[in-house]
Amino acid sequence: MIEIRDLTKAYGERRAVDGLSFRVEPGRVTGFLGPNGAGKSTTLRMVLGLDRPTSGTALVDGRPYAGLDRPLCRVGALLDAQAVHPGRTAAGHLRWIAASHGLPARRVAEALALVGLAEVADRRIRSFSLGMRQRLGIAAALLGDPAALLLDEPANGLDAEGIRWIRSLLRRLADEGRAVLVSSHLMAEMALTADHLVVIGRGRLLADTSTADFLAHHGRRRVRVRAVDPAALAALLATAHPDAVPRPDGSYDVPDADPARLGALAAEHRVVLVELSVAHDSLEETFMRMTADAVEYRAVAA
Repeated sequence: MIEIRDLTKAYGERRAVDGLSFRVEPGRVTGFLGPNGAGKSTTLRMVLGLDRPTSGTALVDGRPYAGLDRPLCRVGALLDAQAVHPGRTAAGHLRWIAASHGLPARRVAEALALVGLAEVADRRIRSFSLGMRQRLGIAAALLGDPAALLLDEPANGLDAEGIRWIRSLLRRLADEGRAVLVSSHLMAEMALTADHLVVIGRGRLLADTSTADFLAHHGRRRVRVRAVDPAALAALLATAHPDAVPRPDGSYDVPDADPARLGALAAEHRVVLVELSVAHDSLEETFMRMTADAVEYRAVAA
């Protein structure tokens, strides 16, 4: 298990991480979400002992990373897939990592096969695409067969097949009982992959809950309605539901409406409906609304 306790990292008067506490439990994929500058990478670096906390602790199985014996066998990490020597081969890169922990040579071949790079094991990394380097970084994280994994944007640079592969890999690793923490901006992927979500903004915890509960408690429900006569529907909604939002296809989204009552109202006014359905906010919509005040870099609309 990975445990963050009251973790704070200050740079002068600015707090990149501010009193953050959460746990990454075994057996599930935990999505670590937040806008750019929210403190996600700084938090991961403190877990791995790359940054020193101003206060608080980051523990793996109850111990700081620096106090772990053979840490690669306890926690695997991918922070920057580009941080590799371009002149080494893929196998050579993994061999020196394996040697640092006394891992058998067979683990290099196993890890390369697991991420689909067995056929390019002897190619120089300088010739690798971004997606191939990403796979190599994941292989390095898995080299010690660790019980915990920290992955920062693992789908970065992967094609459609690669994204589906990483999704199934994360699911399988969690099903094996590992604690998996994934930082990502791909909300659609997190909705499909993460069992649990930790959301931060400006270094502070905004949510720590299951993905289902996050959507249920923070997402908005709306009724989508469409009629044979769009003008008649528009006139009805203008009076009964002035907060209804028109859509390009002629339908309307009616926030927090009761579909049964809305259907009965349409029948009473002889408005023939061709669609009456309940829609919910996506993870992306819910996340964007929750973190709207925590966005550090915001472009001006054209």
